[in-house]
Amino acid sequence: MKINLKSKEEIARIGEAGGILAECHKEIAKMIAPGITTLEIDEFVESFLADRKATPEQKGYRGFPFATCASINEVVCHGFPSQQQLQPGDIVTIDLVVNKSGWLADSAWSYRVGEVSAEADKLLKMTEKALYAGIAQALPGKRIGDIGYAVQRVAQEAGIGIVRPLIGHGIGKTMHEAPDVPNFGRPHSGVKLQSGMVITIEPIFTLGETGAIIWENDGWTIRSADRSLGAHYEHTLAITDEGPVILTA
Repeated sequence: MKINLKSKEEIARIGEAGGILAECHKEIAKMIAPGITTLEIDEFVESFLADRKATPEQKGYRGFPFATCASINEVVCHGFPSQQQLQPGDIVTIDLVVNKSGWLADSAWSYRVGEVSAEADKLLKMTEKALYAGIAQALPGKRIGDIGYAVQRVAQEAGIGIVRPLIGHGIGKTMHEAPDVPNFGRPHSGVKLQSGMVITIEPIFTLGETGAIIWENDGWTIRSADRSLGAHYEHTLAITDEGPVILTA
């Protein structure tokens, strides 16, 4: 397993892609409302990136046909954008990878469509909390297991499920680099973190306690096995001597 450490200049290039991605998510947040379709959001993202001379990296990746992954309610990851209109009370996750001049940044965010149930609100808050708990452990000298354990504890204390097969990863000029960054782990175990590593941390939780999932026949769409709601939050960050730097903030 070769880990590609990034120079400050390379981190800045990833940060340029991350800045575009963060700006795009801000615009998506304004669009989320009952009646809009995820296909409309996808078309907006493609246009938004083109205007900034950037491209959606996942479009065409292993045949994936869209600029975004758009996952509604029990779809926890890799949902296809569609003509389905968002309804009050839905949760929708928009996940995208931006390529700017050959450097990539990756971020997913789960959005409330109008007012959501108390259970849904708890799931969203705990998943976002877990993201930042993991980021706080992304320090030189710590280990991958410290990140996973921090994420795992939030889910366990909240009584919600961890989707264990879906994990964070290194990123740079390719979408998935070493190391893997699971959402569970043991403290002081796994790959040692070094300054210059760029990774994603992306807790994916379900209201159901098991976090079990099923793949749909399209080969991409992943649902919770018990049809409970799912949530997914993700940032790309650099590990530096000064602490974690979120590149998609």
